[in-house]
Amino acid sequence: MSVAETQPTVDEAALMELTGRIVGDLAATLSAALVVIGEKHGLYRALADAGPLTAPDLAQRTGTTERYVREWLLNQAAGGCVSYAPDSGRYHLTPEQAFALADESSPAYMPGAFQLVTSVLRDEPAIADAFASGRGLDWGEHDPGLFEGTERFFAPGYRANLVGSWIPALDGVREKLEAGARVADIGCGHGASTIIMAGAFPRSRFFGFDSHPASIDRARRRATEGGVDDRVEFAVASGAEFPGTDYDLVAFFDCLHDMGDPVAAATHVRQALAPDGTMMLVEPYAGDRIEDNLNPIGRLYSAASTMICVPASLAHEGVALGAQAGEARLREVVTAAGFGRFRRATETPVNLILEARP
Repeated sequence: MSVAETQPTVDEAALMELTGRIVGDLAATLSAALVVIGEKHGLYRALADAGPLTAPDLAQRTGTTERYVREWLLNQAAGGCVSYAPDSGRYHLTPEQAFALADESSPAYMPGAFQLVTSVLRDEPAIADAFASGRGLDWGEHDPGLFEGTERFFAPGYRANLVGSWIPALDGVREKLEAGARVADIGCGHGASTIIMAGAFPRSRFFGFDSHPASIDRARRRATEGGVDDRVEFAVASGAEFPGTDYDLVAFFDCLHDMGDPVAAATHVRQALAPDGTMMLVEPYAGDRIEDNLNPIGRLYSAASTMICVPASLAHEGVALGAQAGEARLREVVTAAGFGRFRRATETPVNLILEARP
């Protein structure tokens, strides 16, 4: 039998469709760095404030070089992040483009996500080695851009949802926070979620814990800048060893699945809670079956999980739940930790908000 006879038949149309998707992926990957550059030099903001602009206009306004800006604009217009008017040769942002790329107060502000992505790409050699060795890569071993990019990626969603919808979806928690409660924020990073809660509930006390000392230093500065340092304390501690008891609320924002032993962390929470306390888990949106996650959100989170979440857990010889653990698997973790009640309190297109009580 000849080699040609053993080769599978290739559907040319299917091959062209696949290569088209791959070209799109390549373009998106290269363009991620240009989003970061555009934000860094204020290009989006200038277009939003003063557009429509030509490339020389934009370069002059931002103190950048026209030749680079001209090519950047072509890339951004080709990707749909900037709009181009052929009749005038000028570029502008639609209201939607400005909302996503030029307005830092927007719940849909996206440049932080691109900062996260570009930082993770720098870690590719270490993760490639981990595929062969099986070792992990702890959070603090990543490129430093990951720490800031992660906060800037998640913070807009926290600002949009945490106080307005997530906390109200928990049984009786908002009322406790309004009256004065003790709250622990585990894996707090730079403190965005802690500070948002502290700003909304001035009668309560908030304690943020993270195992990464540099992030805790940044969180303390952010609390002072935000004027909430009178009711917020940050300290270096792991999820399974943080101090304090009688917490009315203990929250994990997009981090329980990263931990080496999530059952141990949840067990510690069970012991640290007040008798009628609540544990809130904010986790990446995921279905319980593989086929439920074969979509853009599943693709995004499984990529982040491969590069960040699984390595973080394996660095501590952990179970590596991953960012696509799903509600059923998280229920197993919480139940094993001794919680008697568990439910999905609410959700967004990108997050599951889960409530556990003794």
